[in-house]
Amino acid sequence: MTPQPGSPVNQASLKQERAAKRTKKLEEYHRQQKRGKRNRLIGIVGGAVAVVAIIALIVAAFVLTPKAANYAGGGAGDASTIDGVETFSNTASHVETAVTYEQTPPAGGEHNPAWLNCGVYDQSVPDENAVHSLEHGAIWVTYDPSLSNAELETLKAALPSTFVILSPFDGIPAPIVLSGWNAQLQVDSADDPRIGEFFTEFWKSVNVPENTAPCTGAIDAPGKVS
Repeated sequence: MTPQPGSPVNQASLKQERAAKRTKKLEEYHRQQKRGKRNRLIGIVGGAVAVVAIIALIVAAFVLTPKAANYAGGGAGDASTIDGVETFSNTASHVETAVTYEQTPPAGGEHNPAWLNCGVYDQSVPDENAVHSLEHGAIWVTYDPSLSNAELETLKAALPSTFVILSPFDGIPAPIVLSGWNAQLQVDSADDPRIGEFFTEFWKSVNVPENTAPCTGAIDAPGKVS
């Protein structure tokens, strides 16, 4: 016999159906809540990991980045204080032509009217422009192109951040040669303590022809790295 509408049997079935729907909706609601909480937790953890990674990179950069050497500058250029320094008597004048220099690398003499902007170069630079930078108190640090990368990095760490030119030089008489105006030092290795002594005495020396002139704002040579 088929239950009639409104009968107790039909009413009971409707209640059960509604209860089942409510239970299903409640279960779905709880699933969504758990899923949202899980996603938020994943987001928080992921964000925290990203922040830690960024902080680690910043700390690593701060710790591992080589710091520029610090020298007072303004030395008198007294060669007698450093063993092995040679001095010369080159004169200063501007020329537009190529110059044959007495020293290799040059340590003063006639030079181009435009100085070379100080910095690190991975190619040879024009002598005539680099000599003009020496006239301003810069130190020109030249090295044999066969110098190892480890030696080159050690050498860079011994240099100040301004008023220095670093470049390779073909036919150099020693693995590393430091040239100031009318002064020069040859060394065999980048950890030679005389490198720091040379900078202390000759870097931005007061006894160069143009000791107040800049080492920027002129020309860059090809191969400038920084």
